[in-house]
Amino acid sequence: MSLFVFLAVLGAAFLHALWNALIKLGTSKVGGMVILSIVEVPIGLCVVAVSPPIDPAAVPWVIAAGCTHFCYKFFLSYAYDRGDLSRVYPIARGAAPMIVTLVGLFVLSDAVTAMEYAGIAVLALGILLMARGVFASGENRRLLPFALGSAVATATYTMIDGMGARVSGSPAAYVAWVFVADGTFFTVGMVALRGWDVIPRVWPAWRMGALASAASYGAYAVSIWAMTFAPIAVVAALRETSILFAVLIGWLAFGEKMTGEKAVAAAVIVAGVMLTRL
Repeated sequence: MSLFVFLAVLGAAFLHALWNALIKLGTSKVGGMVILSIVEVPIGLCVVAVSPPIDPAAVPWVIAAGCTHFCYKFFLSYAYDRGDLSRVYPIARGAAPMIVTLVGLFVLSDAVTAMEYAGIAVLALGILLMARGVFASGENRRLLPFALGSAVATATYTMIDGMGARVSGSPAAYVAWVFVADGTFFTVGMVALRGWDVIPRVWPAWRMGALASAASYGAYAVSIWAMTFAPIAVVAALRETSILFAVLIGWLAFGEKMTGEKAVAAAVIVAGVMLTRL
C-alpha cells in the first residue's frame, strides 16, 4: 500500500467516524439514518451523471451491496439507541476486519503478507480492549447483538464492494449506484416497517442528516477506491482506525469518559495500523 493510499484511507476513517457521530447526536437515531439514506440517492445520481457507465456484470454486486447496507444501518441505528458512540462503534466496526480476514482466506485472491496479518491481529486486539467496557463498566448489554449484527453486515459488504468495484470498471460510478440502491432500500424498508412518521419533519434533523450523508459518501468512495489498489483485508483493517477518531469525538464532543482502558486500546490500535504499513 502506497503512502498516498494509506493517508487517503485514514481520511476516510475520520469521515466515517464523523457521520456516525452526527447520527448519534440526533434524538431519533433511526430517523437520522433515514434522512442520511434519502440524501444518498441524489448524491449518487449526481455522481452517476458525470461518471463512465459501470459494466453490467457489476449490477448484481450493486444490488447485493444495497441489501447488506440496509442490514448494517438497521443494526447500527438500533445499537446507538442503547449505547455510547465510544462503545458501540468499536464493537460494530472492530469485528468486521477479523471476519473479512478469516473469510478472505477462502474466497479472496489478494496476497496479504505475514506482517499485514500481524497488524490486523494487533488492531483486532485493540478493538477488543476498547469494547470490553460493555461488561467492565456495567453498560447496557442490549447493544451487543445489534452492534455485532452491524459488524457481520460490514464484513459482508466490504467483500461485496471490493469485488464489485473491480468488476465495475468504474469505482466512482459503482459507489454512486450502491448509494442509490442503499438509500432507496433503507428508506423504503424503514417506512414499510415503521410508517411515514419515521421521517423527521424538523429542519435541524435534515441539516444534520445531509451533512452525515456527505461525509458518508466521502468515506465510502475513498475506501472503495483504495480497494482497487490494495488488498481488501488490509484496507478494511486500516479503515477501522475510525474507532480512534470516534473515541476522540465521543470524549471531546459528547463528554464521554476517557479512561485508561480506552487510552491503552487506542495505543494498541495505532500500533496495529503501523504494522500494516511495514
